[in-house]
Amino acid sequence: MTNVDFGQQETDAVALPVAHPFENLDPRLASLAESGELRGKLGEAVLLHDPRLVAAGVGSRDEVDADALRTAGSAAARALSRVGGTLAWRLDATLPVPLPEQAAALVEGTILGSYSPGRWKSNDDTRLVERIVIVADETPELREAVERAAVVADRANRARDLANTPPNELTPATLAERAEELAAEHEHLSFEALDPDGMRELGMGSLLAVGQGSSNEPRLIVLRYEPPNATNRDFLLGLVGKSITFDTGGISLKPPGGMQDMKGDMAGGAGTLHGIGALAALGTPVRAIAVLAAAENMPGGGAFRPGDILRAANGKTIEVINTDAEGRLVLADALWYARREGATHVLDLATLTGAMELALGDFYAGIFANDDDWRAKIEAAGAESGDHVWPFPLHPRYRRYIDSTYADMKNGSTLRQGSPVLAAEFLKEFSGEGPWAHIDMAGPGFLERSRGDYLHVPGGTGYGVRLIAELGKILS
Repeated sequence: MTNVDFGQQETDAVALPVAHPFENLDPRLASLAESGELRGKLGEAVLLHDPRLVAAGVGSRDEVDADALRTAGSAAARALSRVGGTLAWRLDATLPVPLPEQAAALVEGTILGSYSPGRWKSNDDTRLVERIVIVADETPELREAVERAAVVADRANRARDLANTPPNELTPATLAERAEELAAEHEHLSFEALDPDGMRELGMGSLLAVGQGSSNEPRLIVLRYEPPNATNRDFLLGLVGKSITFDTGGISLKPPGGMQDMKGDMAGGAGTLHGIGALAALGTPVRAIAVLAAAENMPGGGAFRPGDILRAANGKTIEVINTDAEGRLVLADALWYARREGATHVLDLATLTGAMELALGDFYAGIFANDDDWRAKIEAAGAESGDHVWPFPLHPRYRRYIDSTYADMKNGSTLRQGSPVLAAEFLKEFSGEGPWAHIDMAGPGFLERSRGDYLHVPGGTGYGVRLIAELGKILS
C-alpha cells in the first residue's frame, strides 16, 4: 500500500496541479507557459529534470473538481512510471476545491494512476509511486482525508487485480479463497462460502444452473462486517455482487471477438468484495454483509439450456430463453440470501447488460431502485467518490417484458427493447422487502481502452469500491 506523509521531505519528484489561466507559476514553468509547451490541459503532464518537477494539468481553473485532480494525480504517476519512488504534491490554495478534498483527490489519482495491469508479464518495468508526501501544514482534517483516500484507492486497485486475473487462475473456488484471505486481515470481518451441496439445501436452483456446465463448481461467498461501534444495530447494509469468473454465454454462445474480456464479468463481485474490505479497513461504523454469486458459465453436456425452467431459492420459477442472460440468474439467489440474513438495505453491482454500456459509455453506471431516498444516497456516494451513477426508471408496466407462458417469468425478452430495465425488473422479483438498488456497471466496470482520465489502462477499474466506502460514510 502507498504510504502518505506530510511536510518538507526529500523525494524523488515534486508535482503540482496547474490550471489555466496560470497564477503564481513556479519560475521553472513560467518560460514553458510563455512558449506554449505548458498549457495546463486536463490530463497533460510536463516533466522537468534536475530536480524532477511534474506540472500536472487540471484544465480550466473555474471548472476544477475532484475528478480533474484525480486525473492530474494519474498523469503525474504516468510521467514518473520509469522512476516511481516518492512523490511530493504541492497543493494550490487558489483552486476552487478545499485543501483536504484537493489532497485526497491527488492522492487517490496518483495511486490509481500508478496501477499496471501487466503483473503477468515476465518483465513489467512500470515503477509505482510508493510514497506520497503532501507539502502543506498538517491538520487532523487533512491527514484524515489523505489517509482515507490512500486506503480506498488501494482497495480499488486490489479489485482491479481480481477483475484482471485470467480465468485459468481465478475460478469460483479461488475467488472464495481470496475472500477468505481478505477476511483474515480484519478482526471484525468474517467469511464463509457455500458449495453446491450447501446451495442445494437452500434450493438455489438459479445459481446452480448457471454453474453446472463447468468443472469449476459455483460458490456463494459471504462476508460479514460487524463493527463493535455500529451506530445503528438494526441497520444491515446488504451488498450483492455478480461474480461470473468467466462467461462464454453458455449454450447461447457469445461471438469469439472480445470473449477474452469476459474474465471481467466478475467486476461487480470484485468491487463488492473489496468494498466491504474498505469498510472494515476504515473502521466504518455500519454493519454490512457482502454476498458474491460466483460461477463459470460454460457450454457442455451438463450445461443448462434455453427452454429449461429453474426454481430459485424464493420459490419462483424462471424459463431460460437465453443462457447468456446468466448474471440475473445468479443474482436472484444471492439477493434472496442477503435478505434471508437480515439485510435491511440492499445494493447489487453487476456488469449486466451491454445495452447499458451503449447508453452511458464507460463513465456512468445506471442505477435502478425501489426507494427514492435509498437511490439518492447511492447517487450522492457515486458523485462524491467518482464511481458515478445515473438513474433509470422502474415501472410495473415493464414487467410484461419478462412474462412467460410456462413459468413465473423468463430471464430475457425476444424484443430488442429496454434490456437494462427488464433485467432490473427481473431482479426486483428477488429483492425482497425493503429498500433495494441495482447498479448496472457494464461500461465503467471493465474498460476496453483507456478512459482518458485517471483510469488510463484497459481492464478492471475497481468500480464500486469507492462508492461503497463513501456510502458507508454517508450512512455512518
